Amino acid sequence: TPLTSIVNYVDLLSRENLEGQAAEYTEVLVRQSARLKKLTEDLVEASKASTGNINVSLQRLNICETVNQAVGEYAERLQAASLSAVTDFPDHPVTAEADGRLLWRVLDNLLSNVCKYSMPGTRVYITVTELRTGAFAADSSADVGRHAALSGRVSITVKNISKERLNVAADELMERFVRGDSSRSTDGSGLGLNIARSLTELQGGSFGLSIDGDLFKAEIVLKSE
Repeated sequence: TPLTSIVNYVDLLSRENLEGQAAEYTEVLVRQSARLKKLTEDLVEASKASTGNINVSLQRLNICETVNQAVGEYAERLQAASLSAVTDFPDHPVTAEADGRLLWRVLDNLLSNVCKYSMPGTRVYITVTELRTGAFAADSSADVGRHAALSGRVSITVKNISKERLNVAADELMERFVRGDSSRSTDGSGLGLNIARSLTELQGGSFGLSIDGDLFKAEIVLKSE
């Protein structure tokens, strides 16, 4: 595509021994062409996900193992961002119906956002929970009703503290091209959470966000039976 040619030629140009302003201009071209490529890829993926134009292969997955592998993949990036991952999984295998490739894409999106937007020096909590009515008897009646409706499902939650003030409603964050920082000064297309929701729904699950002050929580709910 024309964009591929632009990216390739900019890469070749950056390998020349340029000096002064020419080197600075090339650095900007490299950075912005990479962002444009990522935006284009995200836009295509968002379109495919929202229209269901993606092959979905559901199977029984060990959710604890899948999530643990994703956290392991991000260990270096979490450390570089001065973040500590705290995982809380049941002490027995938990399975759910999911497409391993699509679930990885959702987890990849959430953990990538965690590394970009979390307050350095804080903890990130990743939890896997079996949603069964009897296990929530001590909760409020509203929570019991919610868990009763979701009985027979598995919840994956990711919670982190935002380094910037969250001035956008949770529902609005899942719309396309919306980000939590009103200044829009950070990298990112504003499509990631929208893609994560669409990919989760394609697997027969649900995806939700909640914000409490600077606490950001994302939850993936998948069918387990």
